[in-house]
Amino acid sequence: MPNLVIDEAFLQRVELLQTVLKNNIAGLFGGNHKSRTFGSSCEFVDYRNYEAGDDITKIDWNAYARFEKLYLKLYLDERQLHTKIYIDTSQSMAFGDGKKAETALKIAATLAYLSVSELDRVSIFSVKNSEVTEIISGMGGKEMYLAEIGKLNNVEFSGDCFISDGIMPTHIGYGDGLSVIISDFLTDNDYEGAIDALTEKRRDILAVQVLSDEELNPKVRGKNVFYDSENAAKSYRKNINKDIIRAYREAVMYVQNRIRDYCNARGAEYLLVRADTPMDEVFFDKLTMMGVVK
Repeated sequence: MPNLVIDEAFLQRVELLQTVLKNNIAGLFGGNHKSRTFGSSCEFVDYRNYEAGDDITKIDWNAYARFEKLYLKLYLDERQLHTKIYIDTSQSMAFGDGKKAETALKIAATLAYLSVSELDRVSIFSVKNSEVTEIISGMGGKEMYLAEIGKLNNVEFSGDCFISDGIMPTHIGYGDGLSVIISDFLTDNDYEGAIDALTEKRRDILAVQVLSDEELNPKVRGKNVFYDSENAAKSYRKNINKDIIRAYREAVMYVQNRIRDYCNARGAEYLLVRADTPMDEVFFDKLTMMGVVK
């Protein structure tokens, strides 16, 4: 797989974006996201009556001079979240010219940069067979990003992928940020369990399905033998005609609708990305229109 090229001009534009989170925020103090609880940031939101034991430095003495009652100023709390990105590193993600794998890694790298720009921590994981392997752990800050993100160049795509078997036993965290699953989702293996587990933990969820042009619009015709990219023992011999192509496209559409509907029913976001889609279009068009970033 070719080395990822960090386009600094593009990343500077990405800094102008901001993730939009819906669930309760329970991260560490010191981040850049507004919590629904009250804290000690500089952004005033409301008053409440003073009660014995409250911090007297937060009393609004101007309000006391007007109403002769003690009111406490309330400020929004700001939290540091933990973005967790799971990349399907099975053999099918290397299908064709490897563009799917490259696009998956670029999406992960860009989301990671967006998160560290918001003062959040980022961990990136490989999901292969039934194992989740940490590629980058708790990355924070732009300097650490530039030092660590090159580890994605060492990711190898092989084997199968059991998304739920890998993710569910791991530490997920509760209400403390965004979880991203990047995969082609072209599998009979269970991924619903992972989405349910992330939903129960009140994580914001983004499922990104990356498919190649050949998978969406196959050009092959005539007599062919096909092999399962993740299990060479499985083969399929068929004369490919218009009816087969039509049935195949319907099957691919079914897969897309299935994952989209499953995500939508649980408040998760779903995005289909063609492997040849520029990152500008992914982030400044697709994700912005979806309201995942703004």
